[in-house]
Amino acid sequence: MPDPNFVLLYVDDPAASAAFYAGLLGRPPVEASPTFAMFALESGVMLGLWSRHTVTPAATAPGGGEIAFTVADAAAVRATHAAWTERGLAIAQAPTQLDFGYTFVALDRDGHRLRVFAPEAA
Repeated sequence: MPDPNFVLLYVDDPAASAAFYAGLLGRPPVEASPTFAMFALESGVMLGLWSRHTVTPAATAPGGGEIAFTVADAAAVRATHAAWTERGLAIAQAPTQLDFGYTFVALDRDGHRLRVFAPEAA
């Protein structure tokens, strides 16, 4: 089975979501139209933002997805939390220690979860 290389999020307003992710990721989309935007991530994975109003078959649930961002350590988790809080992102979970590492969760404009975490050292 091939490795996944494309993540799609269904969004209410692709242009607004593209602007949100462009600011968050620090890069513009590589493709944009009225119903879709796509970002090339450093890992080689593509992030697509598709209008929930035009996707076929219809997307029925708002939000519901989670994108995880691995960082080096707890200090990087705290720094990202501070930067995203300053940008006005809604925070669903404040920085906290969980069994897999130190983490927090923010929300994008469509309610998708954005988890930042530093894994526990093995």
